This record gives sequence, structure tokens and C-alpha cells, in this order.
Amino acid sequence: MQQASYTASGSKGLLEKGGSARKAAVHEAVEQVGGTVECVYFAFGSDDLYSILELPDNASAAALSLAVTASGALTTKAVVLLTPEEIDAAVAKSVAFRPPGA
Repeated sequence: MQQASYTASGSKGLLEKGGSARKAAVHEAVEQVGGTVECVYFAFGSDDLYSILELPDNASAAALSLAVTASGALTTKAVVLLTPEEIDAAVAKSVAFRPPGA
């Protein structure tokens, strides 16, 4: 999941072209790195845009993030989402952990 916040210049671009044009731009950029877009939503609050993306690898995710951030129009944050099956695989693994001070 990609979270994004518009800068002042990014907000001006959004006002000029609208949300559908920005959604198309997200699709175009993601497809350039071999990915697909599941959904794009605008929001109120500290983040202005949420999108669920399927990307082929971490290098593709980093390339996308760098290109978007370098534009100066947005700041972004990636959140890796896990399926229930991936959590099942995780809980099946045994990890010994000693907390601080123990």
C-alpha cells in the first residue's frame, strides 16, 4: 500500500487536472515498473492518497518511490501488506527473542 501526501505544488497540479488524471498517472508510473494498480483513493487527513499496488519486487517499489518523491509534488510511504496465508507461515516459524533488560 502506498500512502502519499501532496506538497503545495502537488495540490496545485491536482486542482488543475483533477483526481481522474492523477489516477491515470499512478497507473502509468506503476505499469512502467511492471506492476499493477488494484485501487486508488483520495482521503482527508495527513495522507491525501492511498493506493494498493502489486509490484514485482523491492527494486521496482524503490524506483517508483524515488521517481515520485524526486518530483517534489508528493511525499510517500510504503506499507507492505501481508495475506492471511503469509501470517500463517510466519506464526509457524519459531523465533527466540530476549527483550531489553531480560
